[in-house]
Amino acid sequence: MSPPLNIIFAGTPDFAAKHLAALINSQHNIIAVYCPPDKPAGRGKKLTACATKLLALEHNIPVEQPKNFKESEDQQTLINYQADIMVVVAYGLLLPKVILSAPRLGCINVHGSILPEWRGAAPIQRAIEAGDPKTGVTIMQMDEGLDTGDMILKATCEISQQDTSATIYEKLAELGPQALLETLTLMAENNHQCELQNNDLATYASKLNKEEAELNWQLPAKILHQKLRAYIPWPVAQFTLTDEKHQQHRIRVWQASIVESDFQDAPGTIVNVDKTGITIATGEQALKLEILQLPGKKSLAFADVLNGRADWFQKGQSINGIGK
Repeated sequence: MSPPLNIIFAGTPDFAAKHLAALINSQHNIIAVYCPPDKPAGRGKKLTACATKLLALEHNIPVEQPKNFKESEDQQTLINYQADIMVVVAYGLLLPKVILSAPRLGCINVHGSILPEWRGAAPIQRAIEAGDPKTGVTIMQMDEGLDTGDMILKATCEISQQDTSATIYEKLAELGPQALLETLTLMAENNHQCELQNNDLATYASKLNKEEAELNWQLPAKILHQKLRAYIPWPVAQFTLTDEKHQQHRIRVWQASIVESDFQDAPGTIVNVDKTGITIATGEQALKLEILQLPGKKSLAFADVLNGRADWFQKGQSINGIGK
């Protein structure tokens, strides 16, 4: 067994908490957990702790919640822990040089892509949106750039045509902790190797926004299908439907499939309706929408939607969207 390391862990969401749990159950010592300050959540806007803080408190691990690391007092607090290494997973704060160099072995990050592809905030979503056949996690030595540090270890998984960001998130939440523990073993034994990233191959995974979720029927069905899967669970692909009273309704799409037939109808036209779904012509082939969410309702299979709103979905009807 490799020698135990004294670790500072920094992370925020459930994805990070899964990595923290693996460390807690390992031979290593978690001497502090860093996470952002509690934020208002829910209808009552009550201050709510993130997943990593809750887990740390459960195991009596000291929790630090600086707004950033600009204050010398916050920097010194971290330095005083005299950690061997700092592990960062979906933390959300930039680390200045003084923090990156504070632990004996520096700071390492678990990033949800096969670097140098998809540096940035939304690597899982952008990989699916681009139609990548696989993704994974990269453990890297952090530097002052955005996901530009030297790579230590990679673990990969395939992206199927059924995968969404939610399912890939779960796959990486299993891969990541294993890769992290393997990396820490190598580093504790001073047996790890670092690989420089090829900046010429780098791509950037920009943060998602709600505007992207509006379906553009001019695009090929394949591209729309990739976007739809990438936007689950947020912001969820959607389109606008105008009913016979000229009222507009925003409808979310949770599941769809590609119909490999070329239709002569204009993109955005409903070309078929049955209990399995509503088929809409696109720029190339068609897309069958199978699970929808009407305004103010939960998501339902199209057969159930059709039972209550058949009048909204008529063959030949044009659906609004970008490019219309």
